[in-house]
Amino acid sequence: MKHFLKETDLQPQELGEVFSLAREFKRKRGRHAPPVLSGQTWALIFAKSSTRTRVSFEVGINELGGHPLFLNRGDLQLGRGESIEDTARVLSRFVHGIVIRTFDHADVERLAAASGVPVVNGLTDFLHPCQVYADAFTAAERWAGPDGDLVAALRGRKIAFLGDTSFNMANSWILGASLFGMRISLAGPRGFEPGARIREQLRSEGRTVDFEFTEDPLEAVRGADVVYTDVWASMGQEEQAEARIARMRPYTVTAGLFAAARPDALFMHCLPAHPGEEVEQAVLDNPRSIIFDEAENRLHVQKAILSVLAASRGV
Repeated sequence: MKHFLKETDLQPQELGEVFSLAREFKRKRGRHAPPVLSGQTWALIFAKSSTRTRVSFEVGINELGGHPLFLNRGDLQLGRGESIEDTARVLSRFVHGIVIRTFDHADVERLAAASGVPVVNGLTDFLHPCQVYADAFTAAERWAGPDGDLVAALRGRKIAFLGDTSFNMANSWILGASLFGMRISLAGPRGFEPGARIREQLRSEGRTVDFEFTEDPLEAVRGADVVYTDVWASMGQEEQAEARIARMRPYTVTAGLFAAARPDALFMHCLPAHPGEEVEQAVLDNPRSIIFDEAENRLHVQKAILSVLAASRGV
């Protein structure tokens, strides 16, 4: 049985399978999708609110023939003190898989360790692997064309990530880049650089990735194939929002900064965006902004991930 808690939980050959399946799901959507999850119920545990993650998983599970069971943390005895381990053991007797979106990554790891069914990380404060797989697939679509090798299209490409480079999206791109064979340059204020945890994760897996941190956003975007940013205050950081905005202001992706990347560079954002903060509206509206393709591809890529996990369990 396999879980998907971080980008590197799938092997390189499985990444290729995910991307190929996602492309087929996208092409054939609405035309007799394979009932990979027929007769299955998947629990969706959400301690954090969501638009794209919840909708894409609910729709995707339905399209694969399964039934999504949405659960707020308050719907469970977990919210009243039941342990994560006991929650996992109980749910494993009822459902065929679990998607969890929460704060502490350690909670997801504990849930998976005690679970008898596959667990998918729908976001933690440390990593957001489903988003990064969808992001990488979206860029690869543009570069590989309709029939090209999607995985090969990523190799050697450079992504520039601006803003808070210490949080989940930056961490996921650092770890993902090691799998995709990409280079990554991160730019943000001192104190928001990649932390010890992601560096230790790379060391523990024996991974090397061509990544660098700089306080100069222009340096980061030079030669970039992708310019990427995220909100400056995520869920749970609302009280810090004003101070964060003040520190991050020099890292706003302006039209001028975007123009310093490669002439054909793509702009990406996992959404929701705050125009005038981390990115200018003009960049969001640029023809090379593929933010809504990213959002759509969450559905197709997650269907592919669920299919691979279901196959690994022999169901």
